Amino acid sequence: MVKSTSGESMGYKTLTGFGNLIKMLPTGTVFLYQFLNPVLTNNGKCHVSNKYMSSALIGLCGLSCFFSSFTDSYTGTDGMTHYGIATFKGIWPTARSGSANTSSYKIRFGDFIHALFSLIVFGVMSLLDANTVDCFYPSFKSNQKVLLMAFPPAIGAVSSAVFVLFPNTRHGIGYPPSSSQSSNDS
Repeated sequence: MVKSTSGESMGYKTLTGFGNLIKMLPTGTVFLYQFLNPVLTNNGKCHVSNKYMSSALIGLCGLSCFFSSFTDSYTGTDGMTHYGIATFKGIWPTARSGSANTSSYKIRFGDFIHALFSLIVFGVMSLLDANTVDCFYPSFKSNQKVLLMAFPPAIGAVSSAVFVLFPNTRHGIGYPPSSSQSSNDS
């Protein structure tokens, strides 16, 4: 019985780490990037203007990934779900949330770890995208094909391990709070 409990615990931690990796990148940001990237890079056949627009897209989407690590949702005194930005004193609530206690949603060290790795994962995903590679560094694709194939899974594995060590309990914008959540203990 002890072995199955230990196995279930390890399996649970693995699935939790994988779930945190999935939650790490905001879905809307990734969708926006994947939708606009072929247009802005001209399917990898860039001119100078395409490079500027694509760079701006990557920068804004990266900023969104980083920023979303500091957003959370909570249930206000009105019983509705509200969203806010985590600060060092608690969550910065919306005016309509009433007098909910938001001090338990303070920024923690793990939030910075999540923000950093969110930025790294998005950076790897975006900078090693086929259109981006063709646009910004076309000779890299033919010379370093092995690196292009091995680097993203390696970053994903490292990020998963980090998220097992620093579990994410934030429920950012677009992710409703879990029903059993009473406070945020990241």
